[in-house]
Amino acid sequence: MNDAQLLRYSRHILLNEIGIENQEKLLQSTVLVVGCGGLGAAALPYLASAGVGKLIIADPDTIDETNLQRQISYTERDSGSLKVERMAQFLQERNSHCVIETHNKYLNSKDLFNLTAQADVVLDCSDNFATRQAVNAACVVNRKPLVSGAAVRFDGQLVVFRADLADACYHCLFDMAQADDGACALFGVFSPLVGVIGAAQAVEALKILMDLPVAANILRCYFALTGEWQTFKFAKNPACRVCQSSDLS
Repeated sequence: MNDAQLLRYSRHILLNEIGIENQEKLLQSTVLVVGCGGLGAAALPYLASAGVGKLIIADPDTIDETNLQRQISYTERDSGSLKVERMAQFLQERNSHCVIETHNKYLNSKDLFNLTAQADVVLDCSDNFATRQAVNAACVVNRKPLVSGAAVRFDGQLVVFRADLADACYHCLFDMAQADDGACALFGVFSPLVGVIGAAQAVEALKILMDLPVAANILRCYFALTGEWQTFKFAKNPACRVCQSSDLS
C-alpha cells in the first residue's frame, strides 16, 4: 500500500478490526454485482469507495425516468443510457483505481459460472426470482459467498449464504419453481428502502472480504414503516436440489 492509499483509507486503517492488513485484502479483491438498479446503485459506490480492487457489474437495462426515484447513482441526463456504462463512470469518479468490468446483457448459466468463478464475493442485487436462483446455483458450484438483497413496497430482505463453507444456499430457503417477486412497476417501492438494503449488502460483502464475523443462515427482514428488523434462522436443506449437487444445469 503506497502513501496515497494509506491516506485515502486512513479512516478504515484506524479501525482495529481492519487496519492495513484487511485494507490490503480489499484492494486485492474482486466482487461480482448482478444488478445495477436500486440495490446495486446503493451497494456499488460503497464497495468502490472502500477500496475493492475490481468490480464486475452486470445489468441489461437502460435508465428511465421511473428509476430516478430511488436509483441515486443516476441523474436526469442519464435517461436512455445503459446502466452499466453510467454506473462504471460514476464509480470511476469516486475511485479511479478501482477496475470496473461491465456486462450489458442477461447472464446465462455459463456467463454466471464464469464470472462467479472470478469473484471473491457475489452480490445479488437483481429484481427477479429466476435470476436469484441462477446466481445462487453459480455460487454453489464455485463455492462462493453470496449476499442477497430484495426490496419492494416497504419490505426489505437481506441474507448471507456461505457456499464457500458448504452451508445453506438460496434454494434451501426458497425452494419453489417461481415466485411473485412483487415487481416495483406493479407494486411500488419506498425510495430509501433500497438504500438501506443495498448498503447493508455492501457491509456484509466487505466483512466477508476481510474475514470479519458474518452471520449466515439468517433471513433479516426490514419493515420501513416501523423501522423494525426481524430475523429468522434457517438450516441447510439435506434434500436441496442445488447445494446437494455440483451440476450447474
